[in-house]
Amino acid sequence: MKITPVIAHLREYCPSLHDRVSGGIDLDAVAESVLLHNPSAYVIAVDDEADDNDLQTGVRQDIKDRFNVVLAMDTKDERGQQAADLVHEFRKELWKALVGWKPAPEYEPIVYGGGGLVLINRARVVYRFSFSAGFQLGRNDSHDPAETWHEYELDGLPPFAGATIRMDCIDPADPNLQPPGPDGRIEATFSGDVTP
Repeated sequence: MKITPVIAHLREYCPSLHDRVSGGIDLDAVAESVLLHNPSAYVIAVDDEADDNDLQTGVRQDIKDRFNVVLAMDTKDERGQQAADLVHEFRKELWKALVGWKPAPEYEPIVYGGGGLVLINRARVVYRFSFSAGFQLGRNDSHDPAETWHEYELDGLPPFAGATIRMDCIDPADPNLQPPGPDGRIEATFSGDVTP
């Protein structure tokens, strides 16, 4: 999932953060970052998880993209009591902004996956909130663009225009050839054309 739309959405719908939302791909770098004034949040693309293929004649998988929103706050007390209260308030704001929102048309609504403390020291507190959204790999309609190699290959085939069927019946069979049939002789032939 692209994190830029998530960042823009948080900037608009999390008033406590204003424009203090950025993105990254490494949690350790974000935990040490001082690019934004605190409290600030960083959207981190974490990973994706794929279910098994559920088709026998193609490929279709449900994929879940996971991302974290990492909240960085200044430490007001070494125990983190004020930070714990702020985490609770920011969590409500993040739920309201993200849970149920679709980051792109192909995605299911975002769901919450939990949270946890990343870092606390004399200067800052860093807390992580996990979210995910699912989508399908593999198209539902042949008119959609190919998403897998199998679909790409199918798109390259000529359109089905018709078929000719030659029948070699099992019975009656020529006893001089191969009993019981089929004996290699074509007893009937028919064709059918398909019009788009």
